[in-house]
Amino acid sequence: MRIIFMGSADISCPSLLKLVNSHYQVSSVVTQPDRPCGRKLKLKSCPVKTTSLSLGLSVLTPDNINAPEIIRLLKSMMPDIVVVVAYGQILKKEILDIPRYGCLNLHASLLPKYRGAAPIQRAIIDGAEITGVTTMFMNEEHDAGDIIFQQETRIGYEETAGELYNRLAEMGANLLLKTLVAIENGTAPRIKQDNSQATYAPKLTKSEGKIIWTKSAVEIYNKVRGLNPWPCCFCEAPINSKNIIRVLQCRILPEIMDEPGKIIMAKDRLIVASGKGGVELLEVQPPGRTVMDAKSYLCGHVIKEGEIMG
Repeated sequence: MRIIFMGSADISCPSLLKLVNSHYQVSSVVTQPDRPCGRKLKLKSCPVKTTSLSLGLSVLTPDNINAPEIIRLLKSMMPDIVVVVAYGQILKKEILDIPRYGCLNLHASLLPKYRGAAPIQRAIIDGAEITGVTTMFMNEEHDAGDIIFQQETRIGYEETAGELYNRLAEMGANLLLKTLVAIENGTAPRIKQDNSQATYAPKLTKSEGKIIWTKSAVEIYNKVRGLNPWPCCFCEAPINSKNIIRVLQCRILPEIMDEPGKIIMAKDRLIVASGKGGVELLEVQPPGRTVMDAKSYLCGHVIKEGEIMG
């Protein structure tokens, strides 16, 4: 089976490695072009390109996957199937119709829940207890194709988006191989998605990381986990100080009852009241500094009990 693999993000790499180490033939990899990165805006390759080149694979990096010349090139490769894992561009019908077995997508949620760009993070932010991975035949609608297989897993109570991301990447790679075997044998099911049950997971933005202290401690806790490692939650300590800190880890203190945002303790421990319960900040990161525990942060920064967090 000749495969064209399309992917860009870290989560794509375990699937690509599984395919390369299997009996399937990865004839080419399609990924995103190099992008300017960092303060000096140096061009940087995405993880899939770096991995592909290290494996000696043929790599294409089109700005527009649906450009006529790219479509002609893909047709000339005569793929049996196109495998898509976190690629980052939408495939139009002319590409979907090229491979003999169609285009196969691996998505990091239990579809139709959490369609979209950030299913892992949104599930944690929402306080979901169960998530998983789905393989599906692609159609022209976003993440709405017929389901082939799904595998679920429980989200750990303290698990961050980064930790869950790594687990689902490996789980998805194994499910992908199972799916390819079924497609090749003609035994792959096609289960229509129930669009009435669909929920959406839009792309994350940096501004979403701002902690709203009127939210409950549970909501803040889930948001801190869901936005770790990127874009990360942040707050102003205290309000109007322009002292912004990132919050990477916290815990819930349900017994705290006070004005939302009020600093309850700022000696050895940093505890803040929320709309319901309290939040103890455990790991923080000041601008330009490394991650540190709250006690270390308080040694070098003056924060007074009774002040309000921004």
